Amino acid sequence: MTSQRTRDRLINRLREQGINSEDVLSVMRETPRHIFIDEALAHRAYEDTALPIGYNQTISQPFIVARMTETLLAAGPLKKVLEVGTGSGYQTSILAPLVGELYSVERIRPLQEKARNRLRMLGIKNVNLKHTDGGMGWAAKAPFDGILAACAPEDVPEELMQQLAVGGRLIIPVGGSDNQELKLVVRESENEFSTQVLECVKFVPLLSGTIR
Repeated sequence: MTSQRTRDRLINRLREQGINSEDVLSVMRETPRHIFIDEALAHRAYEDTALPIGYNQTISQPFIVARMTETLLAAGPLKKVLEVGTGSGYQTSILAPLVGELYSVERIRPLQEKARNRLRMLGIKNVNLKHTDGGMGWAAKAPFDGILAACAPEDVPEELMQQLAVGGRLIIPVGGSDNQELKLVVRESENEFSTQVLECVKFVPLLSGTIR
């Protein structure tokens, strides 16, 4: 169920769906997705589908992880990136090898601790984790060359936009539970932002507050 052949099948499917970045595909091929979900669901780890991870959260569909990562990196290498919603740590583990330094925030501490252990197991050392309300980002470490959000607010949070460096890219799902769009926001100058809708998606909502 977790063999290299099974992983290769997933990578071929992602390529067929339009993922072109060989760097992204290579990292996804090498990353053991089955360690990020409960053992009972491990046999479904390399299906192209979202799966539950507890606390009403999910591990994102591999295609969406690949699409968001590829789009974030499309303008060139990024030195400093913020991830909003560590969750299982899967998206974190895909992003980390492709960027300089990754800062990841999570509001549910038990999920964050599991993610920390998985990242340690994989030998990933360029990730900084913080237990905090994700919608506020991590202002003390701003500005970021890129921000990737794995949960959907009703509108793009102003706090996240202001934490982008000029030229920085924000990938974020936006909307209510029935109608969400994946958006790319680029900070063109100090006071100007451009927004592009990429596709329709379905993510868990971005909620305020923290859970210990």
